[in-house]
Amino acid sequence: MSNIKKINQNINASVEVRSLKKIQEKTGNLYESLYVITKRANQINQQVREELHHKLEEFASHNDNLEEVFENREQIEISRHYEKMPKPTIIALEEFMNDGVYIRRGDEDNTEA
Repeated sequence: MSNIKKINQNINASVEVRSLKKIQEKTGNLYESLYVITKRANQINQQVREELHHKLEEFASHNDNLEEVFENREQIEISRHYEKMPKPTIIALEEFMNDGVYIRRGDEDNTEA
């Protein structure tokens, strides 16, 4: 997870126009490049979601007391932090363009004849 946090510090959360030709150059096929970016974005999303749920579990109450219903400042701060993070697609695209994603193709034969 530290890799994602490092990237988050360097990524502008605003949307930027990207050249499709530059994205295509990475794999030679635009659709393959977009597929790789999508798969990585899904991985990042799952990691962030698990991290957020883990942090919010600390505040979970198993008893329904009226006293525990009040807003918790720490929980709100955690939620705000995750809301400010760049979207997983932006992180995945940045990783992809900076050669930070390993592409494993299923059609490659790793055995030598």
